[in-house]
Amino acid sequence: EFSEVKKYFLHEIDTHKIIFVDGIFSSFLSATTHDGLDVCLMSAALNKPKYKSYIDAYFNKIANKDDSLTSLNTAFANEVEKKLGVKADVIHKTLQRSEEKYNLTGKIFLENSLHRLKTWIGFDVLWSMVKIPTLGIFTTLNKENQRLTKNPKLLQLLNRFATYNGSNPYQTSGIMSIIPHFEHTIGAFIPKKGMYDITKSIYELALRKGVKFHFNSRVEEILVEKKQANGVRIGEKTMFFDKIVSNCDVFYTYKKLLPTQRQPERILNQPKSTSALIFYWGINRSFSELDLHNIFFSQNYKNEFDALAEGNVSDDVTVYVNITSKYVAGEAPEGCENWFVMVNVPHNSGQDWESIIARTRQNVIEKTSKTLGIDLEKHIVVEEILDPRTIDSKTHSHLGALYGNSSNNMMAAFLRHANFSNHIKNLYFCGGSVHPGGGIPLCLLSAKIVAENIADEII
Repeated sequence: EFSEVKKYFLHEIDTHKIIFVDGIFSSFLSATTHDGLDVCLMSAALNKPKYKSYIDAYFNKIANKDDSLTSLNTAFANEVEKKLGVKADVIHKTLQRSEEKYNLTGKIFLENSLHRLKTWIGFDVLWSMVKIPTLGIFTTLNKENQRLTKNPKLLQLLNRFATYNGSNPYQTSGIMSIIPHFEHTIGAFIPKKGMYDITKSIYELALRKGVKFHFNSRVEEILVEKKQANGVRIGEKTMFFDKIVSNCDVFYTYKKLLPTQRQPERILNQPKSTSALIFYWGINRSFSELDLHNIFFSQNYKNEFDALAEGNVSDDVTVYVNITSKYVAGEAPEGCENWFVMVNVPHNSGQDWESIIARTRQNVIEKTSKTLGIDLEKHIVVEEILDPRTIDSKTHSHLGALYGNSSNNMMAAFLRHANFSNHIKNLYFCGGSVHPGGGIPLCLLSAKIVAENIADEII
């Protein structure tokens, strides 16, 4: 049973090249992860009895069974009961329902093209259709969570998951309650050399597979002849290819690279998702009370999202602080920390951003200073700022919307652009503005969908 696994064990050193995804050994990831990428083991694997002896033997220095997500979730549930007075069973029930929804819909909606007939054929799809009334699709995430708890603080925490794809918990579908399953049951992991190592790993894998990169080569047009994409234009130079894949924002792909082609106006004109105001702060001290992920909640979540819907930013915002130097050595000088401070803001529609930035910066500093009991301002020694305008200009995300089209519509999954063109043969799309959505995992899934579609056509 483990013959394929054993060849990836590296003896007498503390690193490993074996990767489990949701407790299932991934031969592809284990084989293709480059030697320099040290990936933390997916904790869900620790819950599978059949892997116990191998994990105990080979990974006891990296992943202890007491660090499993089951035990962590139990500790979390007990803490909720102690501090909020909500029975621990509510947390367990929430995660159980989240897992059930994922098992019914996750692979269908996230790992396949919704625009291919074969996706909708099979018993799994039929069973999911039968279970639609239990999925919360036609209610909001907030109402779905209210069925589990009326405690305002726990409700706010559960509603927070809507922001993982730029949604409003008071508008987006209750199906978004599958998101806690990814974080609490499957679990997240981080490359020990930092998030950039994901990009580096993919790049090095591509090189080993024979991919040729052309850097500093701005594509100005996707060439189309007889309704088939057959190349790209870079300045006066043209390059021809059998297949073209655009990972640029789909809006700019059509408007800038395909200006003479038929435009999918209904999709391109959909409401946009929220954006972000990000402060990159170098902090000249460390805070033992903070960890990798830290959230400073607003007092009134509904008011915060009402302001966003109106294209404004509340004076009392929820602040997310990510400090990778807590886990990744070298990301900040000794005794210091690198703070990635993010606030949800609307996409750019011509607001007075200089005023919003100044006001929000002061509100963020006052909130964190009060919570931590210090004057944070005097500890900020380095600062850079990213706002919707610069997100747009630097990444070509239309209007600075982080996730492309908004997911607040109950049918949002079907209103994203497909991973291929219906009108231009050999043209494909991946990235955060198309199916299945934004964020590193979903962007990579979109690439996987495209790769599989192309492989199916070639084979």
